[in-house]
Amino acid sequence: MEFTPPEINLLIVAPVLIIMAAGSLGMVIDLFMPDGKKGWAVWLAAIGLLLALAQNIALWNGNYETFIPQNGVAMVVMDNFAIFLNATFLLTGLLVIPLSRSYLQRTGLEKPEYYMLLLFSISGMMLMGMANDLILVFLALEVLSIPLYIMCGMLWPRPESEESAMKYFLLGAFSSAIFVFGIALVYGATTTTAIPLIFDAVAANGLNAMIVTGLAFLMVGAGFKVAAVPFHMWTPDVYEGAPTPVTAFMSVGAKIAGFAALLRVLMLALPQASGEWVTAVAVLSTLTLIIGNVVAIRQGNIKRMLAYSSIAHAGYILIAVAAAADNPSAGVSSALFYMFAYLFTNLGAFGMVIALERNYGEGNLLDDFKGLAKRHPWLSLAMAYFMLSLTGIPPTGGFSAKFYVFGAAIEAELYWLVLIGVITSVISGYYYLRVVYLMYMFDGEGQLITGRALQFAVFVMAISTLVLGLFPEGLFNLTAEATLSATRLLAGG
Repeated sequence: MEFTPPEINLLIVAPVLIIMAAGSLGMVIDLFMPDGKKGWAVWLAAIGLLLALAQNIALWNGNYETFIPQNGVAMVVMDNFAIFLNATFLLTGLLVIPLSRSYLQRTGLEKPEYYMLLLFSISGMMLMGMANDLILVFLALEVLSIPLYIMCGMLWPRPESEESAMKYFLLGAFSSAIFVFGIALVYGATTTTAIPLIFDAVAANGLNAMIVTGLAFLMVGAGFKVAAVPFHMWTPDVYEGAPTPVTAFMSVGAKIAGFAALLRVLMLALPQASGEWVTAVAVLSTLTLIIGNVVAIRQGNIKRMLAYSSIAHAGYILIAVAAAADNPSAGVSSALFYMFAYLFTNLGAFGMVIALERNYGEGNLLDDFKGLAKRHPWLSLAMAYFMLSLTGIPPTGGFSAKFYVFGAAIEAELYWLVLIGVITSVISGYYYLRVVYLMYMFDGEGQLITGRALQFAVFVMAISTLVLGLFPEGLFNLTAEATLSATRLLAGG
């Protein structure tokens, strides 16, 4: 049989190539730069991200395909679903850079390789959203994860950082192995790893035990990445031990990438199995909401509190995933909206944690927030607003996100899941508003260490959270277009 090379159009994957090229160029430049000059890496990373974002937006409504092998099904798709997720990842990187600068300088971690690893991890996240084949999903998972393992341990030789990197590496490798086994089972049952062809095979031959088992393993592997209960145990220790900017990046980027893979698998490859996976997703959501919010109450360390908060917010996104089984448009759109709003709110909260942290591990207690409102009124106001948004109080982006998620679940008649979501949102108010209470009702000696870049980033995220709270319709319409694009691509229309 004659080999036919795949059809490749590199312009379609230009955003990913730009990010990878910037990371590779940075590694080469670093060989010739004097040790005292490190600021260039910040600008290289920022310019690469901006160029990739511009190229990514230019592809909107194109529904492009590339890397098409002999079976005629593209391994990479650049539909609006992928473009929206790419924009989310690129914005995450652009906001993490100013949050990182002052922290890296005062902890002695200002190394060009930090920004290069950040870029390589973002490239993996982008590939995750563009993947139209389970093999590419796995490769993207590894590309985004391996740089994060290194970044978690960059505070070496501090034992907490080493522990963080080792735990994340071991559990990440374990989850990857589970994910690969799920791919193998699905391939054994359908003789393909292409997502559209898996859909066709199930439509033609129906479900069988091997496909359902493979789906279960795929969900477990993705569950580790999104930190859903009971696959969440690594999260608090890793978040606490990693450098705080890395924690902020992981809490948003890695989580959204995990959901990108989960949505591709559930909604595009195996929607016919929704009768099997919707119950599992609903149970995961319930456990995640309850355990994430309840355990967060007991935390005295802000990074561990936000770790359990991150777990809890995975539960709210899982509500949207469960609702997507009955109403794909509303469910997937609300999930995309939630992830985009969560980007600004959570990174903003971590920005304040970075500003308060003096030396590694000092300034991370909740009590360190006491009296901040008197010395830093505007930044304290921003932090209070982020806490209100994470709780889901209007007018914030967090409220709009929960409104759309709960609305999608009500349309799907998942009333009991909405009830749990509302109750756990009320519970979350205790630990979120406790931060506000400490800032405004006590005297303290904590001081924020801020630079102009960090203050600007926090300001941008606060304004973005406010805009998404007051005018959410525009973004939701974009998420609806992204969802419709992916569905049409699957149908071949």
